[in-house]
Amino acid sequence: MATAADRLANNLNFGALGKATELRQRLFFTLGALIVFRLGTFLPIPGINPLALQQFFEQQSSGILGIFDTFSGGALGRMGIFALGVMPYISSSIIMTLMQSAIPYLKTLKEQGTRGRRQLLQYTRYFTVLIAAVQGYGVSIGLESMQTTYGNIVFDPGIFFRLTTVITLVGGTIFLMWLGEQISSRGVGNGISLIITAGIIANLPGAFVSTLQLGRSGELSIAFILGILILILLLIIFIVFVEKAQRRLPVQYPKRQVGNKIYGGQSSHLPLKINTAGVIPVIFASSILLLPNTMSGFGAGSSSDIFILISSYLGRGQPLYLALYASMIIFFGFFYTSIVFSPDEQAENLRKYGGFIPGIRPGENTAKYIEFVLIRLTTIGTIYLTFVALLPEFLLSRTSIPFYLGGTALLIVVVVMIDFITQVQSHLFQHQYEGLLKKTKLKGRR
Repeated sequence: MATAADRLANNLNFGALGKATELRQRLFFTLGALIVFRLGTFLPIPGINPLALQQFFEQQSSGILGIFDTFSGGALGRMGIFALGVMPYISSSIIMTLMQSAIPYLKTLKEQGTRGRRQLLQYTRYFTVLIAAVQGYGVSIGLESMQTTYGNIVFDPGIFFRLTTVITLVGGTIFLMWLGEQISSRGVGNGISLIITAGIIANLPGAFVSTLQLGRSGELSIAFILGILILILLLIIFIVFVEKAQRRLPVQYPKRQVGNKIYGGQSSHLPLKINTAGVIPVIFASSILLLPNTMSGFGAGSSSDIFILISSYLGRGQPLYLALYASMIIFFGFFYTSIVFSPDEQAENLRKYGGFIPGIRPGENTAKYIEFVLIRLTTIGTIYLTFVALLPEFLLSRTSIPFYLGGTALLIVVVVMIDFITQVQSHLFQHQYEGLLKKTKLKGRR
């Protein structure tokens, strides 16, 4: 006879979505928020020559600016109010994360629970405004220096244009930051990650169509296009496989007698993901490298030596760019894993509830063993992230594809979608569990 848990697991499906009112409302809210984000990418900042801007970005679409434009959902290419996207917020999060390990006051705030996390979030918002203002001013100066065959990109350069641009871009970033927080609290999934994912997905149809046109014109061979599609498919399968993979440490709970009854004696496991840090290391590394390269891209029309130096050494596909990218992914992989997962805390929780790993003494020895396993898993996870992020860069940097198509974007989309589907399933599971409890209570009353 099937147990209640078995019936619940067998009946867990998306057909219950129509009955899950709260989940349906959360999904509609998430969809509405993403639609608002997409509409905002089409609202340009004042004083921009659209023809000149379009010509400039067509020349830069396969470079670093193409990458940034992908993450912003095309807002940068249209110089929309969301041109900076959520990258200033991500950069601010990186700064705050690093400072928590170096400044005792911030570390103390982190340990204070909800109140401390709110204060840290407030500091992150302040840094976001500062970074967005600096980037916005740099973008305004870069736009004023650009010239194309259609004339200057800015109709009326000057202090008024710079001030307007800074205020508009900072306001757009603040709105996206607020929108992401609303999605996280009132919708489904991580708001900031979903905004980045929505921007990447929005560019896929245009990229696909442009690739087919190049195939029809003969600039790209059919075999090459099929090779790209096969590579993408294989990478998706590989990403899903690794993200779902776990190392399960066996945990045993001893038997104990309470009165005439014996409790415990169960065998369980402690799941450790191969990639504990998720997609965060890739996002952090990308945001750091995008900043100097973006400034270099906007200063492409300038004869400044600094812009030439950055373009020559930190351009897409350059050895220094790839080396720094890989190093940052590995660093943030280990660093973020150490923040989100504490072996000492896990060992203490096992000891508190009487659990132990067979062959390992509880307490300090258990913590050391978990840390040992975690380091090996994190090493594999960072190698996997580096491989997925850099493989398309090696291949596509030497081709003539007129848009950005990299492992970074693919990795972000797949990981965020896995997390989104997992949260939807959790809501469905909770809804069906509550329904099962109600049915059980009604039967019990009879």
